[in-house]
Amino acid sequence: MSPRRTRRARTLDVGDLVFRVTTDVEADERGPAVVLVHGIGMSSRYLARLHDALLPHANVASVDLPGFGGLPKPRRELGIEAMAAALAEVVGSLGLEPVVLVGHSMGSQWVVELARLRPDLVARVVVIGPVADVAHRTPTAQLRALAVDSLLEPPTTNWIVSTDYVRCGVPWYLAQLGPMLSYPIEERVADLAVPLLVIRGERDPIASTRWCRLVRDSAPDARLVHIPRSPHNAQRSAPRAVAAAILAHA
Repeated sequence: MSPRRTRRARTLDVGDLVFRVTTDVEADERGPAVVLVHGIGMSSRYLARLHDALLPHANVASVDLPGFGGLPKPRRELGIEAMAAALAEVVGSLGLEPVVLVGHSMGSQWVVELARLRPDLVARVVVIGPVADVAHRTPTAQLRALAVDSLLEPPTTNWIVSTDYVRCGVPWYLAQLGPMLSYPIEERVADLAVPLLVIRGERDPIASTRWCRLVRDSAPDARLVHIPRSPHNAQRSAPRAVAAAILAHA
């Protein structure tokens, strides 16, 4: 009989940075450990369906990063490398390593960098709708692609996105936008010592097919999976399909 799942959220301090981790059960032998990381402006709320879809087969932890999801805003600049190093401390504290590290959108950058910095903590890496597409590496281009995506997402997803953006606030969003646009993920995946899975919603206007193929082909060991009829937030529109791809990769 599987242990009863009780979801809990707790905050973790890494220096002056505050993270939130949501888990359901303590570590056991049911399956792989999966850590979910949200993208810019967002929180773990929009990962909840994927979290639930993974639960029958894995230990799952969803992480809210500093400045997002209502957490305190850092009082200093925080680039991809610094955030990934702090996130590594959080992952290490879970006692679940090595983990399958899953990042959506800008979360893909943080998990790739973490895997480069601390390969001892990571068994596999999964990036969903990775950014920033070489065709969208200006604020204007990102805004345009995001606007197109909003027309494809269901109302419930747009509500979560818009309210999370409000909680994040413009100053912290802009503070993270610069590092996001300048991070060369297509170069950094070449250093990965673990297998990479790239997941793309078939209708995603933010991460194009050509771009996702480039990310895949730049890594030593990688696959690309397309989720039919899904936009950028494929983990909400098709959580079971995304979960199945992650578990097959794991």
